[in-house]
Amino acid sequence: MAIVHAFALPLAILAVVCLPAVVAALICADELVDRFVCWIVERRESGRLRRAINRLDRTFEVDSLNREIDLAEFDRVDHPSFERIASDLRRLGGQRLGVAGRSRLWQNAVLEAYDDRLRLASRCLGVAEHLGDLDGVDLEIERVRVEGELQAAGLILPAPRAGPRQDST
Repeated sequence: MAIVHAFALPLAILAVVCLPAVVAALICADELVDRFVCWIVERRESGRLRRAINRLDRTFEVDSLNREIDLAEFDRVDHPSFERIASDLRRLGGQRLGVAGRSRLWQNAVLEAYDDRLRLASRCLGVAEHLGDLDGVDLEIERVRVEGELQAAGLILPAPRAGPRQDST
């Protein structure tokens, strides 16, 4: 019995010392469980998003798009930066759409500059274009096609304005 009394006092002291930690653990247990559940949900959601992105990449063949873009084209010094080309396309595209009241010479100059910037952007993004080979309605159709291809490659171009197009012929 003396042996039991010898261990009883240290065990009682240990229980009294650990009691606040046990009470705190019980109080905070719901917070710890909540954090653990949130961690599991976040991991599951990030995995779901990763799988969705991989499916989209396979659907749109992103790797083949990236392989067609010549990155050395961006570093050439004989043409403006891609940001400048995109800015010029947006500005010229807006001017091209607002041709009412302008002379035929001005319209032709804007269209030539716009086509030139479309060619540069196409070359940078690896988009095939035939703007120099066509004229008339075929050229306009090719512009629309090239604009669509450039937008599919990630370039943001202005949308045509609603309403009738006025021509000053």
